[in-house]
Amino acid sequence: MESDHQLRILYLYQILLRHSDADHPISTKELIDMMETHHQIRLHRTTIPKYIELLNDSGFEIMEIRSREKKYYLNDRLFDLPEVKLLIDAVQSSKFVSKDKSQELISKLMALTSEANSAKLKRNLYVTDRIKSDNEKGYYIVEAINEAINDGKQISFYYTDYNAQKERVLKNEGKPYIVSPYMLVWDGDFYYVLGLNHARNQVNTFRVDRISKQPVILDETAAPAPESLNLADYSREVFRMYDTEKPVEVSLLCENSLMKHLIDHFGLDVETEIVDDSHFRARVLVCTSPTFYRWVFGWCGRMKIEYPPSVLEEYRRMARAALE
Repeated sequence: MESDHQLRILYLYQILLRHSDADHPISTKELIDMMETHHQIRLHRTTIPKYIELLNDSGFEIMEIRSREKKYYLNDRLFDLPEVKLLIDAVQSSKFVSKDKSQELISKLMALTSEANSAKLKRNLYVTDRIKSDNEKGYYIVEAINEAINDGKQISFYYTDYNAQKERVLKNEGKPYIVSPYMLVWDGDFYYVLGLNHARNQVNTFRVDRISKQPVILDETAAPAPESLNLADYSREVFRMYDTEKPVEVSLLCENSLMKHLIDHFGLDVETEIVDDSHFRARVLVCTSPTFYRWVFGWCGRMKIEYPPSVLEEYRRMARAALE
């Protein structure tokens, strides 16, 4: 009988969780009817206040509205409705989370509020040019990498690319990469793992959604990060995580209208100075990858590389090659 008593209280809590909120309190009669309809349990109206009191004593916050007929609602939800909406928007817009997994996560997020509020969670967010990942195991891969970092272990994984037929193919001649992972980075809508590539004995970054399946956590202890590697600086300096060469300082002469774009990429701490009424100079630490040069080229001359000469010459060489 004791277990039956506890079960009734649990069912009552579930009804309040799914069907009630501050705007939709449930009357005593409605609670009795729902218990009988959903669980085939008949309760006396005097039992409801006793169960509500037990729930409140257990740490739940069930609010009571005194009127001609008492009404109740659950007030201690983990997330407010605007917070749930924000989380749904983040999941929907994430490239990293596949379309099917997005729908699955959104369904779970909607369960964080009452059914009466579910209609309010219908989002009118249009995400432009949003190509979702096709890797269904993305966040399980992230979890495995995170576990390996916490345990200080090496990982083994297969890394993929696409061929001309748009087929996934294995890189590294089909052999697994052995990596000592140091940190996960979220950049440009994708997760990256930064770690020591043991085959090359150098620090590399790998895009998580291009890892073919969940990495194997090895028994071998991860190699310590090189003393010269500052993880915070590295993650800030590597431009869009597309390159792994040592960052260099580059001077950029920019039109004033580009200031917001510099700050978007490098933050408010980016070093700048006023040159004249129309221009400013910025000094940035970047990996001079094709992605960086493409970004500079995209401003159609409104941003110019000043120095070092080696970077300027490499940019010119790439431009000539494109023209040819």
